[in-house]
Amino acid sequence: MKTAKLIPAIMLSCLVLPVFAQSVSSEMQRDVKQQQRIESGLKSGQLTTREAGKLEHEEAQINRTEANALKDGKLSDAEKNRIQKMQNKVSRDIHAQKHDAQIGNHDSASSKRMQADVQRNINQGKRIKAGVSNGSLTNHEAGKLERGQAKDDRKEARVGHDGFVSAREQRQVQRSENRQSRRIHREKTDGQNRS
Repeated sequence: MKTAKLIPAIMLSCLVLPVFAQSVSSEMQRDVKQQQRIESGLKSGQLTTREAGKLEHEEAQINRTEANALKDGKLSDAEKNRIQKMQNKVSRDIHAQKHDAQIGNHDSASSKRMQADVQRNINQGKRIKAGVSNGSLTNHEAGKLERGQAKDDRKEARVGHDGFVSAREQRQVQRSENRQSRRIHREKTDGQNRS
């Protein structure tokens, strides 16, 4: 009798877990795509370093919201809707900043530094998304890592707020990104799997 009740519950959990993972993965994919849009704007000169810094500040807010939403390992519909609204706003802001009258010097050392930092964000976001997709990261672990991504985004926003990223400032961001990279590796290989 107990076995008969247990089997449907197990089957239901096998169906629900991939849906949660897919939802988290799709939110992270959108983060990566928006970072790619910021990077392409820097590379084309459509975004100045200052504009990219402002957009990174908004990205940090999204990552913090995702981290808070995933504290319990689940992403509710309300949390998902809130994140999507925030992402829609950032998407509109990226578009507006890329199509305004300001033009950035994509060949300047400052822009190149910001481009490298944003590219690193893209790579680390892809690593987190892959970990969620393949089950090597639990949603809870992904939430902790999103908090780290938010921290890196905030640092990028701070160094880009004045429109210039110095070599010293970039080294500070890179140290933070290196710590985040080690955390991603550690969480992906710690043996905790979403099953």
